[in-house]
Amino acid sequence: MESERVDGRGPYELRPATITKGYLDTVPGSALIAMGNTRVICTVSSEDRVPAFLVGTGKGWLTAEYGMLPGSSSRRISRESATGRVNGRSREIQRLIGRTLRAIIDLRSLGERTLHVDCDVIQADGGTRTAAITGSYVALAEAIKKITREENLNKSPLLDAVAAVSVGMVEGRVLLDLCYAEDVKAETDMNVAMTGRGGIVEIQGSAEGRPFSRREADHMLDVANEGINTLLALQQEVA
Repeated sequence: MESERVDGRGPYELRPATITKGYLDTVPGSALIAMGNTRVICTVSSEDRVPAFLVGTGKGWLTAEYGMLPGSSSRRISRESATGRVNGRSREIQRLIGRTLRAIIDLRSLGERTLHVDCDVIQADGGTRTAAITGSYVALAEAIKKITREENLNKSPLLDAVAAVSVGMVEGRVLLDLCYAEDVKAETDMNVAMTGRGGIVEIQGSAEGRPFSRREADHMLDVANEGINTLLALQQEVA
């Protein structure tokens, strides 16, 4: 019999997940997502202008920022505003979030406006980037409903749903939704983002120890797919 995971889950079981839509009243869209002990506040705000390269095209834009707050980890994390620069990890993650959400938006239907997605990690225990994507979709769907109604858009710019999850090889086993204790000893760490129609938006996978085989990669993708389907269903319950 396989040994239990550090938190007692089965190998293909997600951590307890909740999404609270409308967590803040100050922005068009917001959500608090909890995946186990990982918690991320996701907000979406709108601005009636676009980057210079889109001026006059009739198309809108979506951009994302991501950060971990000082108290999100047992070791205090310095605010990036204090250091004067965004660190490489944050930059990579916010680009990932932006790419993933733009994949489900019709930028032309959005008109010349920019949607700003902000993801603030208030507690980190692994899987913060995938939780940010999953929670941001709910905040985005809420914001777009309000914009579509208030601006009398011809159709909703939202094309599909999207969610993401981590999966990896830990001590020779494929595990879904890694917590931090599992992530730090994973031989393979993979993040997968997929749409509601089953399209793959992003796969980030790397061997931290031994290289993984094509068969193992397919297995991890199958496990991630099932986990994402569960998260998509949760999103639909609250969105």
